[in-house]
Amino acid sequence: MKLKVMLIILFVCVTQLYPQQNNPEITLEELSEHVFYLASEELEGRKPGTEGGMKAAKYIKDNLKGSGLSPLYENGFQYFDVLASIEYGTNNKLSFNNFEGELSKNFAPLAFSKDTSITAAAIFVGYGFDFEDDSLSWHSYDGIDVTDKWAVVFRGSPDDEGHNSPYTMHSSLRQKTLKARDKGAAGVIFISGNEFDETDELIPITHEKAPTHIGLPVVHVKRNIIDKLLEDYEVTTELLEKQLLETNAPNSFELEVPISISTDVERLQEKTQNVEFMIEGSDPILKDEYIVIGAHYDHLGYGGSGSGSRRPDTNAVHYGADDNASGVASVLEVAEKLYANRSSLKRSVLVYLFGAEEMGLLGSKYLVNNPNIELSKMKHMINLDMVGRLGEDKGLTVGGTGTALGIEDILNRLSEGHSLSIKSSPEGYGPSDHASFYSKDVPVLFFFTGIHEDYHTPADVPEKLNYDGMKSINDMVYDLIVELANLDEALAYQEAGPKTRETSRRRFKVTLGIMPDVSGSGVKGLTADAVMEGRPADLAGMKKGDVIVAMEGKPVNDIYEYMSRLSEFKPGQRISVDVMRDGEKVVLIVDL
Repeated sequence: MKLKVMLIILFVCVTQLYPQQNNPEITLEELSEHVFYLASEELEGRKPGTEGGMKAAKYIKDNLKGSGLSPLYENGFQYFDVLASIEYGTNNKLSFNNFEGELSKNFAPLAFSKDTSITAAAIFVGYGFDFEDDSLSWHSYDGIDVTDKWAVVFRGSPDDEGHNSPYTMHSSLRQKTLKARDKGAAGVIFISGNEFDETDELIPITHEKAPTHIGLPVVHVKRNIIDKLLEDYEVTTELLEKQLLETNAPNSFELEVPISISTDVERLQEKTQNVEFMIEGSDPILKDEYIVIGAHYDHLGYGGSGSGSRRPDTNAVHYGADDNASGVASVLEVAEKLYANRSSLKRSVLVYLFGAEEMGLLGSKYLVNNPNIELSKMKHMINLDMVGRLGEDKGLTVGGTGTALGIEDILNRLSEGHSLSIKSSPEGYGPSDHASFYSKDVPVLFFFTGIHEDYHTPADVPEKLNYDGMKSINDMVYDLIVELANLDEALAYQEAGPKTRETSRRRFKVTLGIMPDVSGSGVKGLTADAVMEGRPADLAGMKKGDVIVAMEGKPVNDIYEYMSRLSEFKPGQRISVDVMRDGEKVVLIVDL
């Protein structure tokens, strides 16, 4: 194996010095050449909006263009914006009495804070809960008025049972902030009790998928600073936390000292792109139908907090060889061979390489919401994500096998011819770009060789890939596309499982039965990307594309607020849901 890797590296070096005409066949040499470049130090982890990300996109474009494919845009790029980073601005201040805070030393705004300046009194509201469950209730705001005041809130909850805690759904920073906002608070000051975090580290400002603020200023302040405020009350944060833990009951009271806080959070947008090309089919009628093959080319850059790295404390290039240089290399090789044999293809083939998948499927979400080809003409979407670690058992996971009638029979037959062992999964939803297409009723297949210990770490390097295994998968995918492209009638779509992650059934007592837009596309509210037939939203008359702006009269500005509102409802409850449809507000009555 070591000899083979050395030969591959030598070949890559030679081909960079002496470029050659591409071989239209799928070869080990070209697969490794693509991976070694895409997962190189030069591309710095291919983070969206960076120079390394653009180099990867240009490399992909040049290869597809060099293979003869036609760009769907002038340069093969479909541009869209992503939130590149969140940083502290220059106007972050904290003061009361004669005390002046220091940013990042004893206070810090949260990533979803609104930019503003406020001077107001404060009210300590314990854990900031306000809920009534079957076996548990907690109302931190009873008997007090936080209108136009700072709500001082402990992080966490009275227990540490993790996801098994009855407080889990009420303990997130956003959920507590939303409760304070509903009660009229001017802003929220979070503190960490000693039992919650003995070190009292400030919450780092992290990259969030939705580039929106929550509508009021939110800061985290060290508890020794809050103790200064509490001196006149002969109490400390330690004693307050101890009391809450012992009594499991609210203890809210007003702090009369005015607190002045300014928050300034900069959300920096960067342009990135999908790479989109086409191979035109030969049949005069069927060429207007399409088989899609795709993969995401982005990765995590240098990692760090909020990046998705499994080693967030390590600042190093996350090469992303398996995730997903392996998928990109495979698409380039399969596309090259398909083009060389295009006369044998009745249907056309769309080749999509997606940006910003690691940030929440943003590239594929943007594509299906802004398609250059009518989605109804896309007869199958094949997604290759992490196909570089085929094991000795030749086990290949293929998701989405239930989304088209008859596809599993085709897969089983083809896999035998390529000595691959298929482990099929019928569900169309999955944690990669095919989910975006499935949400639009396009049959999908998701090829994947499995998670490994190097996933989302700097150890995912080209030398660890199984190039022979990749070629076997590519050969099968090529045969599959040829067969799908030449069927007299495209396979019929069928729904196979939910069109979104089923967290609602685990975390929430109720569900509307929609697929929410999680891309943070800039729309105020929550867009229903899909409405499932026979579910509460559908029965109430909700339509795909409706934007939920309120539930039970309380505003919904984004996915986070939607989930917070949903967590408050119970089975059998009748609620009002306000949606924007074609510029007009429509009020729906939903029976949960």
